[in-house]
Order: sequence, then C-alpha cells, then structure tokens
Amino acid sequence: MTIGGVSCGLVTISNSPSSDWVELANGYVPLRCWCAEPQINANDIELKSLIKRAYIVLPEVFGVNAWVRSVADRLAAKGYPALAVPLFARTAPDLELAYKTSDLAQGRRHKEATTADQILADVAAALTWFQACHPQVAIHVVGFCFGGHAAFLAATLPGVEKVFDFYGAGLVQMRPGGGQPSLNLLPEVQAQLTCVFGTADPLIPIEDREAIREALRNADPAGQRLRFVEYAGADHGFMCEARSSFDPQASAQGWRLLLGEAPLV
Repeated sequence: MTIGGVSCGLVTISNSPSSDWVELANGYVPLRCWCAEPQINANDIELKSLIKRAYIVLPEVFGVNAWVRSVADRLAAKGYPALAVPLFARTAPDLELAYKTSDLAQGRRHKEATTADQILADVAAALTWFQACHPQVAIHVVGFCFGGHAAFLAATLPGVEKVFDFYGAGLVQMRPGGGQPSLNLLPEVQAQLTCVFGTADPLIPIEDREAIREALRNADPAGQRLRFVEYAGADHGFMCEARSSFDPQASAQGWRLLLGEAPLV
C-alpha cells in the first residue's frame, strides 16, 4: 500500500502475525526496523479508529536486539503500534548485540561514528513512514541510553507529540558527531519532553542531572511540557530486564509513565 508516495506494505522477514521486520526506503539510507502492530483485523475500521497513539522506539548502543523488540511488542500488546528504529544504519544496519563488555565496546564504536544530523534524518524518515501508515495518530518517541539521547534530539522534529528520554547520557557534555551539547537544543524542542533518570546512574551523575533539571525548569517553569523525573536508587539501564542493573520497581514506574497511566512522581 502506498500513501503519499510512502509505501506502508510490510517487507516481511519473520513469520510473526503481529510483529515483523520492515525496511523503510524513504530516507537517506534503508532502515531495517521492527514493526509491532496491535492484533486488530485489518477490516475492523471501528477498532482501528480507536488507536490514537503510536510509538517510535530508539535503542541502546546494542541495536534493535531482542529486548528492544520486546518493548515494541509490549506497546503493541497495549494497543499502540510501535516501530523500533536503528541508530547505526550506516555502519551496522543489522546490529543486534548482547549485554556484555565486548558487545558494549562494539556498540560504542558505532555510536562514535554516528552524528546528530544522521539520527535526525533517520528518525524523520521513520516519522514520515509511520504517519503515512497511521494518519491522525499522535507519534510518541521513546529512547533508552544512547537512544534516550537520540530521543531528546528527536523532540526538535515537527510531528512528534511526546518524547521520553530514559537515561540518555551525555546531554550536558556532547552532541553526536560534534558541536554544542545537545542540551543547548532545548529552545528548539516543541514536543512534550520527559527526561527520566536513576539517582544511582554513574553515567549521569548528579551534576548532569541538576544541569538538565535546571535547563528544563528555566525553559518551562510550570513543568507542564518539559518534565524531569528521578527514581531513587535506580541504576543505568533500569528499564531493561536483560541487564544486571534492571530495577523492577523503577521499571514498573517507568512503564506507567510511558503509557500515561501514572502521574509524575
């Protein structure tokens, strides 16, 4: 199916009836994404019309691995279409790494070769594709770790309604590919942005968290659009069940926040 010149037909690589690999070819480079759809009959227009929200999921440096795919699947199980988008399409389009030291080093090499402009171009391509497939649906972006930093960048893109940056490190110090720190882009953010951190995260020390908190507060004193959330004692990667730093309580709170099922704490 083609809508506005953008093909929305799934390029099926797996055999799952509701989740499939798809290749987006409408951007600068092909994007091998994981697309998870709610199990709704294609002819049930009434049920499809109830879908008001969809998610773009941005991965850690470990790529669109099994855990990232499980996030998209979990969102679809809640009734929300989700598209997990790779961040290293130019250097490692099929990257799927495990949570071990050697794989972390490999992922970081690809991270160092990736620029903010590339990230924005790829997320914009995914956004256009997703909007064509799901017109009238609000697009939310969620990212974890380096994907959290990428989600912060994506908050500057038109067409993004809400962004959730889970423990995106480096916002205060750098921008992928060079330039002023990504936090300096805050005046360009039009989406509702929620930055979520754990207080025991060594990659985002208290000085960084306070700098981010202050920048958000200065830009939006009421805290209605730019929001800062901390979970006491949570480490980096607390949302991910596959990591040793997984924190069940903080993860549950993070999921409620992401799904809009709980107020800020």
